[in-house]
Amino acid sequence: MAEIRIKRVYEAPATDDGFRVLVDRLWPRGISKEHAALGAWWKDIAPSPELRKWFGHKAEHFEEFSEKYWMELSMGAAAPLHTKEAAVHLADGENVTLLYGAKDPEINHARVLYRWMTEMMDK
Repeated sequence: MAEIRIKRVYEAPATDDGFRVLVDRLWPRGISKEHAALGAWWKDIAPSPELRKWFGHKAEHFEEFSEKYWMELSMGAAAPLHTKEAAVHLADGENVTLLYGAKDPEINHARVLYRWMTEMMDK
């Protein structure tokens, strides 16, 4: 069964990644477009510049950041559209891999986005 996955963009692409989508607003340093092997770049659902700067990838801000980012996703028009696009890939049996550039695999916006998308798909 196809699933949504999360992966650092710096990791090598794998055949089971399926539809690879970058979810950062900024292009990751040192990554070529060929290495990224993207199906799409959804920079319009990344955290707002203000929220991203405030968060600063500080663990002590993550809970509040998650709540604020969840609100941004819920209030914006782009996230529901991209969630529908992801659902089409999943329905076709293709995994969807959300790619992010942050160093911490647990404290990053892709984790929040993953939870938001899966919850919206379950409704």
